[in-house]
Amino acid sequence: MPAAVGFQCPEDVAAGQASVRAPRRTGSWRAAGQRWGTVTLSLIGLNVAMFLVTAGSAVAAGNSPLDNQLSEVFARLCQVPLLVQLGDEWWRPFTAAFLHIGPMHLLLNMLALLVFGSELERRLGRTRYLLLYAVSLLGGGAAIQLFGAPFQAVAGASAAIYGLLGGLAVLMVQRREDLRGLLTLLAINVAISFLPGLSLLGHLGGLVAGALTAAVYTLARRRPPLQPAGALALGIVLLVVALTVPTVAVLDL
Repeated sequence: MPAAVGFQCPEDVAAGQASVRAPRRTGSWRAAGQRWGTVTLSLIGLNVAMFLVTAGSAVAAGNSPLDNQLSEVFARLCQVPLLVQLGDEWWRPFTAAFLHIGPMHLLLNMLALLVFGSELERRLGRTRYLLLYAVSLLGGGAAIQLFGAPFQAVAGASAAIYGLLGGLAVLMVQRREDLRGLLTLLAINVAISFLPGLSLLGHLGGLVAGALTAAVYTLARRRPPLQPAGALALGIVLLVVALTVPTVAVLDL
């Protein structure tokens, strides 16, 4: 029998609840990953974590946390071509790509990574996107090793981010999308790269490496298993160049 408003039989309530499917709750990390990409957010998290580590190391040395480049950790992980070539400190081209000089450098790079990284992760999927990112940072590292000043310390995710821009441009060409906005942004950023304190070599090396990786994906689009294999092969070549070919500046010493 129908009950008066405000009064219900417990058995009827239990039966009604059993027939209603409970809403599925999505965790905040999963929701963010679905929107921005799990790999992109993980890369941002790694960069932020490394900044906090270097800031803490700077404080331990008696410096401001905002001057994180004045720390032992930063000095051990940034890219210095001469130390890579003559000191066998092979890790520097990798670790330098996750270091930043000050919070503004970190903020600008992470905003760019969030915007362009999430777009590429959506288009390529996690594996191919991560490979493109890795090859791009190796491209920047190889360019710095080949042509950079031997004693100049370099750090930042900019090379990898320029690689994302180069890769996105190639994919847009393949899909016949309007490139004017992206090309304008690229032109502005390349022009900014000539300012003092910025690594034009790293930016251009990353840009070219990212574009080449996306070109490999495009050429092998009918044979998907060849896409990661091609990206890995390109990454290995850049790695060998970065770690074994003497920098031009060192040869002139």
